[in-house]
Amino acid sequence: MELTPIQKDILIALINLQREKDRAVKGEEIAELISRNPGTVRNQMQSLKVLGLVEGVPGPKGGYKATGEAYEALSITAMDHEASVPIFKNDQLVDGATVAEISFTTVRHPDLCHGMLKVLGNIKGFEQGDLVQAGPTPVNKLVVRGEIVGRDDTQNTLVFSINEMISLPKKPVKNYAKTDMISIGLNATIQETARILVDRSIHGAPVMDEDDTILGVVTFTDIADAVASGKMTAKVKDIMTRDLITVDSETSLYDAVRVFDTHNIGFILVLYDGAPKGVLSKKDVFHELVT
Repeated sequence: MELTPIQKDILIALINLQREKDRAVKGEEIAELISRNPGTVRNQMQSLKVLGLVEGVPGPKGGYKATGEAYEALSITAMDHEASVPIFKNDQLVDGATVAEISFTTVRHPDLCHGMLKVLGNIKGFEQGDLVQAGPTPVNKLVVRGEIVGRDDTQNTLVFSINEMISLPKKPVKNYAKTDMISIGLNATIQETARILVDRSIHGAPVMDEDDTILGVVTFTDIADAVASGKMTAKVKDIMTRDLITVDSETSLYDAVRVFDTHNIGFILVLYDGAPKGVLSKKDVFHELVT
């Protein structure tokens, strides 16, 4: 069915307010959101009811609710259990809004990369030149960033020039962790340790005792701190970090990256059946993204 621009405006406002408030919506609330006369909204609601796009809810807490057909008329997929995909304007989260669709409109253009965001929520605050971020999406953790070049209020869509896209694989860290761990002995000197790390092109390594039990980790940062403190003859057991930061082998790569960021570390130990038997480094993650 072909809706008029004002009918589209009213339906989009109704869906947005209904999601935000989780109740029936008053005609006055819709009129205020789209800057229209309440009488005009009420008149249009009669037509939308006849079309089966809106239903009335009686009573003092009543109002209007959008039907499933309303979503179809606006080419929006209705879901019983939807995950929220956040949208940011100039690094600020837009409350009550979620990205419904992300499409790429100029993938074959040699110089431009434009995209379109269909949004459930109020987008009227977006202007040309604003920075926008969509995501992360729930499955692929896709994040898309760019600059607004246009806005279509009748479709509740934003057109933007894409500056950056990031996505992490869905596979767990066991697919990227190294299980042939390079370990350092408790009594190794910092010079010996630095040589091993340089030769193996790694930032750090687990420290093991004679029984192959991991007691800590040592990194270039630990070595640099020791040298800066004048501890040139220190052993690894004196400078290692005893707090073991670990993730399970079934942890998603996305969650592992959040551990890197939270603890500001370069690598983490990976647990297999509760025992640390692998290592994942930031270098491994960067390698996966690049390749």
